Amino acid sequence: YEDYMDMVKHEQPDVVAICTTASGLQKPAFEAPDASFRGDSHAELSVALANAKVPMLYVEKAMASSMGAADAVRDAVKWNGTVFNTGVLRRFDVRYDPIRQAVLRGDIGEPKAVVHYARSSLMHGHIHSIDTVSWLVGDPAITSVRGDIDPKDYVVEGNHIPYDPIATYQLAFENGIQAWSVPAAGWEFEIVGVEGTVRSLNNGGGISLRAPHGNKQGRRDLWEEHPLDPVTPSSTVVSCLEDLVTAYESGEPTRGPIDVTHHITEACIAVAESHRNGGVWVDLPMENRDLYIWHV
Repeated sequence: YEDYMDMVKHEQPDVVAICTTASGLQKPAFEAPDASFRGDSHAELSVALANAKVPMLYVEKAMASSMGAADAVRDAVKWNGTVFNTGVLRRFDVRYDPIRQAVLRGDIGEPKAVVHYARSSLMHGHIHSIDTVSWLVGDPAITSVRGDIDPKDYVVEGNHIPYDPIATYQLAFENGIQAWSVPAAGWEFEIVGVEGTVRSLNNGGGISLRAPHGNKQGRRDLWEEHPLDPVTPSSTVVSCLEDLVTAYESGEPTRGPIDVTHHITEACIAVAESHRNGGVWVDLPMENRDLYIWHV
């Protein structure tokens, strides 16, 4: 089909996967062609397909390149009852489930801090890292965000960033948890609680859980390694699609429901909004819905 709406009309698909580039430009495109360009194909296609009553959508990340567009996606998906997931695939990676379970079960006590390790671009990379940070601690609301674009003297002009910048961030959650990104090492996540710490290793290839085991150094309980059963990896895309179908058939939410996805997208874009304003804390929801960040 040359027109995807003809496909929807004639095939009446149960699910459509939106796997275009976010900008709508063909690869390899590394930046917006000019300062007026605001291509946002993930958002535009999501709105059109939700309004066309497609029951399920799998949307590549990020769901939108501005919060104005993200608002439109959220409203269309909720209005039409569309079952929705995006390609933030660590959320659907079974190797991270034991980490989340350990945190929510209380194995490390009350969680206080989360650290993400990796140098990454904002929209293509940190949409993953912020989503994973949120997922691992149970998706509490993020109340405020601060961040920096590298280089720190980069000036955002006209609410338009024509490329996907390298960035770092700090998040404040409503339950008091703080999160930071460290631009080093290779995609690891560590959650530190009052009674221990749990860390993903080697981009999901392993887990380290350290907690008291009865030994002390003076009055202080020593945090010692606790073995965890290995997890057999499975396809994250298949898991994401299976989650869509399960939610559609059961009426239960997906792992990445639209309100959570919209919230994570806002936190990600707020990193750039913080930089635009000199690195200040930006409260969510943001007032500025127009800031556009180009990405692949």
